[in-house]
Formats: sequence, C-alpha cells, structure tokens
Amino acid sequence: MTDPQSTHLYGEQTVLAIENMSFSGRTLEQFPEVIRSIVQVKEAAAEANAECGHVDRGVASRIVHACHILKNLNHTDQFLVDVFHGGGGTAVNMNVNEVLGSLAGDGVDAFDHINASQSSSDVCHTAIRLAIYDQSHVVTDSVTVLIDVLRLQAEDTAGVDTIARTCLQDGMAAPISKLFGPLAGVLETLLEDLSSATDKLLDVNIGGTVIGSGYGASPAYRQAVVPQLAKITGLPLTTAPDLYAVTQYPVDLSRISAVLTMLSRVLAKFSQDLRLLSSGPDCGFNELQLPTTQKGSTYYPGKVNPVIPETFLQCDLLVSANDSIIQRCLGMGEQYYNLWDATMGFLLLENIRMLGKAIRLLTQKCVAGIEVNSEVCQTYATSTMPSILQLKEELGYQAITDEINKDGAASFLRHHSEPETERTP
Repeated sequence: MTDPQSTHLYGEQTVLAIENMSFSGRTLEQFPEVIRSIVQVKEAAAEANAECGHVDRGVASRIVHACHILKNLNHTDQFLVDVFHGGGGTAVNMNVNEVLGSLAGDGVDAFDHINASQSSSDVCHTAIRLAIYDQSHVVTDSVTVLIDVLRLQAEDTAGVDTIARTCLQDGMAAPISKLFGPLAGVLETLLEDLSSATDKLLDVNIGGTVIGSGYGASPAYRQAVVPQLAKITGLPLTTAPDLYAVTQYPVDLSRISAVLTMLSRVLAKFSQDLRLLSSGPDCGFNELQLPTTQKGSTYYPGKVNPVIPETFLQCDLLVSANDSIIQRCLGMGEQYYNLWDATMGFLLLENIRMLGKAIRLLTQKCVAGIEVNSEVCQTYATSTMPSILQLKEELGYQAITDEINKDGAASFLRHHSEPETERTP
C-alpha cells in the first residue's frame, strides 16, 4: 500500500479504496453536489449527536467547522474514490469522514465522532437524494426554455400547411406548426411528472442506519437529525414512513430515471423528425431549414449536416443505457438492503447533467433558428394524396380506389378537377 502524502487530507481507508476499487475514471471529485450533500448530512449528524450528548459539544463544533469548509467546495481534489465501488457507498462515506477528520484536527475520530450514529447506508442514501433534488433544476430549467421556444415556433409557422406522412408515406395536409405546439404540451406533462417524482426525495432515511432499523442510533438522535438537516439545507425534509422499505427498494430513483428517459425519448423522436424534414436540399424532404453551425463534411463541399439533433441522439443513447442499468439495479438488492442504490444515484446525476446540456444545445443552436421552406410545404400540402382525400367524403373510399386502380391517380385527379359540365360521363 502506498502511504498518503503529507498534503493528503484523506487517510488509510481512502487510499485502500483508491488502490483496490478504481476502474471507471469517475471519482467523487467529479460530483461536487454529492460531496456537499454528504457534508450537510455530517453537519446535521454532528449537531444532533451533540444535542443528545453522544458527542462532546467541542468536538461537534470542530466537525461543524470542517463541514463549513467543505460545503464551500474547498479541497474537492481530496475526494478520489471511484464512485462505482463495491461496498454500497462505504468508500465514499469514509473518504468524507477522513477529510473532515483531518480538517477538524487531533482528537476528532472519523469513526467514533464524525460517523457517530450513522452508517454508510443511511448517509449515502440521504445525500444522493439531496444531490439529485438539488440538481433536478438543470433539466427542468432547460426544458422550460425549450417549451417557450417551441410555442414561439408554433406561432411563427401558423398558417403554413405541409403533408403529414404516416409510415413515411404521403398522407393528408396538416399545419407544420403541429410539429412544435404538441411537443411543448407533452414536455409540460413530463415536467409535472418529474416534479412529483423528485418531491419524493424529500423523504429521507438518515437515522435508519444500515437496514432501516435505526440500530446504533438512539431514539433521541433519530428524532433530532432530520430537523437539523432540514435547517441546514432549507428543505422541508421528513423521515421516510418506512425506513426498511426505502432501504430495500429504491423505487424513487427508478421512477425519476424512467421519467427522464421518457423525456429523452420524446426529444429523440423530435430530433429524428428534424433530421428527416431538413433532409436535402435537392433530394430530401426539405421542409425545414436548420441553422448552420459548422462544416458538415470534409469530403462534400458545402454539405451541412444536422449535427445538433444528432448530438442529442447521442445523448439519448447514453441516457437510455444508464436507465437500463438503473432499472436493473432496482431488482439486484438482497433481502434487507440494496447496495446498488449509490450506483443508481450517480448514474442518475450523470443523466441529469447530460440531458440538461444537450437540451440547451438543441434549443439554442437548432430549434430557436429553424426556418420553414413555405413553398416546398405548400407543394406537398396540395400533392396527390391530400387532393384525393378532399374527394373521399364525396365519392367514397371504394369508388376512388376503383378509379385509381383502373386509370391511375393522376387521371383520377384530372377528371375530378374538371368543371362538372366538362366531365366525361
């Protein structure tokens, strides 16, 4: 084992975790929101332990002071454990405990004082949820802006008809604005679902220790710690109604992931539509003109690719892959404990980051600058199938089909476009 250098604030357990369980390249340092949330939990625990007489008030004050240093995200370079380690978050918890111990000074023990009345299970479980709740605005803010832009596009394109294809075959005439307005409505509904799902994160399990029994934490501590954490975070936190249930079944994270993935899939469909409808310019649909952001090809001069929708599709693939892992983790718990809770939480935070940024790019660099090729759309709106459909209610489906099968669609339309007195009996 390599001894920690004197400049390191972490200790032996962190060094062991780094040496034994590092593989993904994703370290706690890269998740400052989780560091902050764990430190908030540690501060609340120190205050509650002091209030109950489990930890000396002077020691608790030194822990709280160390927490204030880390809450400002100083020393984030000291959090080097791989977030996807074995042991259900123990290495993450110990990394924080040891750094806090160094900052608090001699006489403050990482186990007996900083981790008093806690386990890695309830600390990480609670902290992950605080971090996700805090970061959920990254998605909601970007989606809210996109909704506004979609509404504006619907207004700006009102009155322009094109063709609505079904199975990618010609269909009826339809307003092109209906590609934008309805999506805004769907996104609003998904934001409501996301808000409902994230509100459940405010039911925390700190005080439940390992399996939700609270063993190792006094009743007085359990009664004090959540109000302390609520005071520190400014959030209306409550103790989860069944601590055993939330320890075994992290359905709250699964539900949020499902909503985010649905949102991603919806925007993937829209991104695919943008690629198709902007295809061309000579041999594609060419109904939409997307903003030009950069050269599209090192081979074809002047070629412009729909790189922003394609970038979002890359994001959707990653979000969907992470969600598949998250949903699988839900079923991988054993008996009284799901040690994959932290894995779910960190992947969910990655999805929130990716989606938030990809949606902003899609909005700012693509959707806001879309232009409609009105002449092309008008040509499509008055093409063969839409024209045939205008006569279906008058002549009937089967009669039209028989005429088209006999003489062809072009002949049918010529015949029925003639004045009534000129038509051949």
